[in-house]
Amino acid sequence: MHRFIVVGGGAGGLELATRLGDRYSPHKNKGGVRAQVTLVDSNPTHIWKPLLHEVAAGSMDPFTQELEYAAQARWHGFEFQQGELTGLDRAGKRLTLSTVLDDDGAELLPERELEYDTLIVAIGSTTAFFGVKGAPEFSLALDTVSQAERFRKRLIAACMRAEHQVHEPVEALPDTGAPTEPRIQVAIVGGGATGVELSAELRNTAQVLSAYGLHKLDPRHDVGIVLIEAGPRILPALQERVSTATAELLTKLGVKLMIGETVAEVAPGIIRTASGKTVRADLTVWAAGIKAPAILSELDGLPVNRLGQLIVRRTLQTEIDDNIFALGDCAACPWPGNERNVPPRAQAAHQQASFLMKALAARLENKPLPEFTYRDFGSLVSLGHFSAVGNLMGGVIGGNMLIEGLFARFMYMSLYRLHIAALHGYARMVLDTFAHWLRRTTLPRVKLH
Repeated sequence: MHRFIVVGGGAGGLELATRLGDRYSPHKNKGGVRAQVTLVDSNPTHIWKPLLHEVAAGSMDPFTQELEYAAQARWHGFEFQQGELTGLDRAGKRLTLSTVLDDDGAELLPERELEYDTLIVAIGSTTAFFGVKGAPEFSLALDTVSQAERFRKRLIAACMRAEHQVHEPVEALPDTGAPTEPRIQVAIVGGGATGVELSAELRNTAQVLSAYGLHKLDPRHDVGIVLIEAGPRILPALQERVSTATAELLTKLGVKLMIGETVAEVAPGIIRTASGKTVRADLTVWAAGIKAPAILSELDGLPVNRLGQLIVRRTLQTEIDDNIFALGDCAACPWPGNERNVPPRAQAAHQQASFLMKALAARLENKPLPEFTYRDFGSLVSLGHFSAVGNLMGGVIGGNMLIEGLFARFMYMSLYRLHIAALHGYARMVLDTFAHWLRRTTLPRVKLH
C-alpha cells in the first residue's frame, strides 16, 4: 500500500490525516485504492491554535477542547506516532522522530525512523522574537497549551498579590478619583490578531476574577492592559477600516494602544522601546510575529525562504522533491495576482487540506496534479464576549463588507465549529456544541485556579 505520512497535527494536518484515513484506510475502504496513513506530532493532543488566547485568559478550559490524536486515529483509520521531526533522508524516503520523554524525564518512546512514499509537512509556526534583547527570557509566547496555561496562572497570582501590596499614593484622575497607575499591568507586544484578541479577552477576565472575589481590584483602573505595535496601526494584515473599528472598540474597553513603537528590550518588569519610552510590565506577552520551525532548514537540502518556510509550487510540492508536500504556516505557497504568498491563516490551511485530498488522489492514479488557488473569504477578530469585528470578502457576499457586533461574533464562533465538523462530521459537531453549552451553564465564565 502507498504510505502517506502527515507531520503536524494542527488544523490542516489533522483534517488531512482524518480525511485520508476515512478514504484509504483498509479498515474503512474494503474495495478500491487503499493506503497506509500515519500522523506524526510532538504532542499527544490537538487544540485549535486560534483558541489559545482564550486559554491564556482563562475563558476556555483546554482540557474540555483537546482532542486525543490516538482516539482520532482509531475512529478514522490512520496511525498516530508521537515524536518530533528531527531528520529526513530524501533518497531513502525516511524521516527520523525524536525520543519521547515523560514528565519525569524517563524515556517513553525511543528514536525511530518511518518510511514514506508521500510526505506532507504541516508543522505550523512558532513565535519570532526578531533578536530583541530579553524577549525570549522575560516574555511569554502563546504557541502551546502549556504556555497559555502558564500565563493564565501567573495572571491570577499577580492579581491576588497586587491586592495586598502596599502602593505609594498616586495622583488621582479628575472626576473619577481612580489612580493613574494600575496596580498590575499586562503588556502585549504585537498588534496582530493574537495580541488584539488577547487584550480584549483579558479585560473580561479581570472583571470576572473580581466578581468571584479572587481580588478586590477595580478591573478597569487597577488592571492595566497595554498593546504595543511597531507599525502605524493594529491588525496590519487586515483592511484599514477593520483596524480603525477595532482600535475604537479596544479604547472603549480601556486598553492602552501604543502605535508606532518598536520594542528594543524586554527586562523583568519593564519594556524599553526604540524611541526611548519605558513601559511597566508585570506580565509580558510576545505576539509580534511568527516564523517556521528551525528544523525545516535542516531537512536534507529542501529550499526555505527567509522566514524558514518550505518553498512549494502551486501543487504544494516542494521545489526539488515531488514526493514531499507542505501546507499551512510552514509552507511558502505562491498566491497568483498578489505580491505576497498565501497568508498563514487557519482558512488557508483548511483550503490546502481540501485541495490535497484531490491532488493526492490524482497522484495515486498517476494523473497530473492540479494547482492550488487560495480564496480569501475575509478575516474576523474576536473581542471576547464584548464584540467581534472583521470583513467578509469574495464568495461569501460577492464583494467586501465590514461587519461587527453580534453577527461578526456568530461568524467567528462558526469558524471553530466548521473545524470540528471537518474532524467529526456535522452530527457530532452539533452534539459537541450542545454539550459545550451545557458545561458552560455549570462553570464560571473563566477558569479560577
